[in-house]
Amino acid sequence: MSAAVDAETARSLSLFRPLGESACLPVSLAFHLFHCSGHQIQEAIRSQGQSEVGTAPRAASTGLRLAWSPLFRRYQRNACGYCKSDNGSAAYYASSVSVRPEHYESLLCQGWRRSGTLYYKQNLRRSCCPHYTMRLQAADFKPRRDQRKALNRWNKYVLGPEYMRKAAMLAPITREEKKRRQQGFDLAQAVHASEYANLPRPIDPKTKKPIEPAHKFEVTIEGDSLSQRKYEVFLKYQAAIHNEAADKWKSADFKRFLCAGLKRNAPKEGSGEKKIGSWHQCYRLDGRLIAVAVLDLLPEGVSSVYLFYDPEFGDWGFGKLSALREIVLAREESYQYYYMGYYIHSCQKMRYKALYRPQYILDPESKTWDPLDGELSQKLDKRKYVSLSHDRANPPSEKEEEEEPELANEEELSLFDIHMPGVLTADQVLSQLDLDHWLLLVHGSFVHMSDLVGWEEADLRSAQSIKGIVGELAAVLGVDVVQKSACVLFD
Repeated sequence: MSAAVDAETARSLSLFRPLGESACLPVSLAFHLFHCSGHQIQEAIRSQGQSEVGTAPRAASTGLRLAWSPLFRRYQRNACGYCKSDNGSAAYYASSVSVRPEHYESLLCQGWRRSGTLYYKQNLRRSCCPHYTMRLQAADFKPRRDQRKALNRWNKYVLGPEYMRKAAMLAPITREEKKRRQQGFDLAQAVHASEYANLPRPIDPKTKKPIEPAHKFEVTIEGDSLSQRKYEVFLKYQAAIHNEAADKWKSADFKRFLCAGLKRNAPKEGSGEKKIGSWHQCYRLDGRLIAVAVLDLLPEGVSSVYLFYDPEFGDWGFGKLSALREIVLAREESYQYYYMGYYIHSCQKMRYKALYRPQYILDPESKTWDPLDGELSQKLDKRKYVSLSHDRANPPSEKEEEEEPELANEEELSLFDIHMPGVLTADQVLSQLDLDHWLLLVHGSFVHMSDLVGWEEADLRSAQSIKGIVGELAAVLGVDVVQKSACVLFD
């Protein structure tokens, strides 16, 4: 029978679908998640698409026959773009078009990330290049010399020598301001220094007009909507930076990837309410869009999703400029943390993220946060997979790191037999969760899992049983998120 769920409760739920049936992974999106080749992803989709369509249990109260088609495996091994192994990276995938920002923040703190409507959590223990979740305490950040230099260089370019000379003469800074600047580098002041709205524009006695900078620089935070100019800049960026053909990304692919994020709120101006949801921080120079930072603004953190910019401005270090601006955003709007995505210590080119200090790394087993500098960094120099909580409970030997033994047919095993770090065991699912009454959304109505015919007899530890599929999803999401969400399995 249908579960009694009022409208307010329904709106507060996040919806998750284990990747399967109509949750087909776009080829272009998958490439950017784990850097598989387009050919490999196409072959994976093609081979999975040829699987037989099974018949799942039906809703007892309606008699509906619900079809389940395992088009794409929930737990997969994929090629790695960092070490170039053919199938070195392993992860669990789910999809959703309705995740509340506070629930996604809980997932971040369990090692999840999202790309568009695709959500994934890597198996760090069984991956060639482990992806560690990292975050920065925004208030404690102190920029390095090279980061300050990049910001000052951009500001000088925007303002131009003529404006700077005239402004110094016609609108000199006060003695108090000069003294304050001598006390140390003011990151927020430097980030906003070249924004057109903040510039003094005194009247030039010769021209009788306000002085103007060399360029009009504006930065705005807008909804993560699609526009033709955003799409054009994205295509230019992908072609120049990732060597991708112009026809690789259709407008719909771009929209799914970067314009289909978390639901946004609409805070009233002056209310003091934080912006929450997925947003685009848009950089414009002389009225022309030149860069977009895709951000998830969460109750306690700013999460960087993606950055793309016009390659014409590739020499200005927009990676640094955007990171510094996002840290300032976190400070000014009272977000405690700044999430830079995954940290891959085994890949030298990804270590630049560690230069934004102090960084903390999520322990994949205890889900606590440890400083990257010091003990953790030293251990990562010696072995790829490190869990300090595990090491403290089970001190490792001085021998070199031993490779995890291969699992035969790993992708076909139950997740409970793979022992993925940070995932509930089958016994924990049974003791800590009431799977029987987890809500299932079917054709716009909620039912309980126990309403499905055959649910009681299904085996939680069977990867192909309906209870096994649901149990795996619950185990990866964790207790807190499961209790605030519903599951989607069928069209």
